[in-house]
Amino acid sequence: MAYETTCTVGGPTVLISGASVAGPAVAYWLRRYGYRPTVIEMAPALRGGGFAVDFRGGASLTVLERMGVLDEIRRHRTGGSPMSFIDEREREIAALPPEFAGGEVELLRSDLSHILYEHSLYGHGHGRADGPEDRATEPLPEKGGEAGAPLVEYVFGDSIASLTEMADGVHVTFEREAPRTFDLVIGADGLHSTVRRLAFGPEEEFVSHLGYYIAGWDLPAESRDFGSRPVGYNEPGRFISAGRTARRADEPGYAGETFCVFASDELTYDRRDTERQKKLIARAYEGGGWRTEELAQTVWGADGLYFDSISRVDVPRWSTGRIALLGDAAYGATVGGMGTGSAVVGAYVLAGELAAAGGDHGRAFARYEELLRPFVTQCQEGGRRAGEFLAPPTQEAIDARNALLNDPQAVAAMLQEGEDISAAVELRTYGADERG
Repeated sequence: MAYETTCTVGGPTVLISGASVAGPAVAYWLRRYGYRPTVIEMAPALRGGGFAVDFRGGASLTVLERMGVLDEIRRHRTGGSPMSFIDEREREIAALPPEFAGGEVELLRSDLSHILYEHSLYGHGHGRADGPEDRATEPLPEKGGEAGAPLVEYVFGDSIASLTEMADGVHVTFEREAPRTFDLVIGADGLHSTVRRLAFGPEEEFVSHLGYYIAGWDLPAESRDFGSRPVGYNEPGRFISAGRTARRADEPGYAGETFCVFASDELTYDRRDTERQKKLIARAYEGGGWRTEELAQTVWGADGLYFDSISRVDVPRWSTGRIALLGDAAYGATVGGMGTGSAVVGAYVLAGELAAAGGDHGRAFARYEELLRPFVTQCQEGGRRAGEFLAPPTQEAIDARNALLNDPQAVAAMLQEGEDISAAVELRTYGADERG
């Protein structure tokens, strides 16, 4: 489906690949500066479910406040998810405080995606709903310029097939839609970015496997009760957790969710082959203690599954000609790298520099990278350590991690380190910051 912009006719056109977080965020800022954004998303609609994501530190919260969405994000906050690390007899041996994983504001990725999507369409004060239901399929006003009409075009269920840069634009072909030409293209399409592959080179040149895989799914309704507070169990090189979150407690059929991390060499599989992914997860937890195998086997009844490597993205330059990368496509770390906050800050800086450069995209892209690269490089270091923290490779390393978590001063120091990193970027004020 597609919704066409009516309020920025005549401005430069920008194709944005990806409608999760970075894509809608940069679309919002670009249309504020007079651009005509089109967001293309491979999925047929905004995705539901998924992990919680968080924001911490002044930079990302400042950007969200300038966007006018911080209050709504706070209304959808989960409150954080404290978790107990347990032994085989279900005795607590360490605890992860809610602020450790949840930052200052935590919410479901699907809620965040819906908020940013609607805000990019309608702007400040024009939210269409308060709940987390799938609003991507809600009927919207037709083209014609009437009040309330969408400000950004969204195309779901399609993806980019080719990019050909010309002197005055980028010619784009799609898997389904007719070809079009845009002034600029932004790849905000994640770790496995199509734009990066087409314009910069194959994925293996930029994505480094960090030795672990991560998975998450909702427990089937018939699953045994794992309690309201999430609990996690470790064995060398693998971790698995289960429990319910208060934010979703009233959802019909919600029995809780499972999150797991396991060490592995790089695996070969089709990212669209869910059955193969489920087999890899079940195999990784064979012979485990506690209720490990029981939990892993619930993946066979799961309707939705997130499965990916813990990896890091390093691109020598974030732009080439009229094409730029944003968020995980440019500087991602699967988990622990403050990727959500970095994506929102990056969207603000990229759009602002395009506006400040007065149409000189080359200068804008260079300035965007100059301002942001030191910040996101520090953030990515957390992603490098995340796998070993959650699933330490030896029993000695597990015991050392638990001792660290049981030391309040050590926990406070780790939290402070995260705060310092997340604040290590200076935000410029751009022309549209104070407008509605």
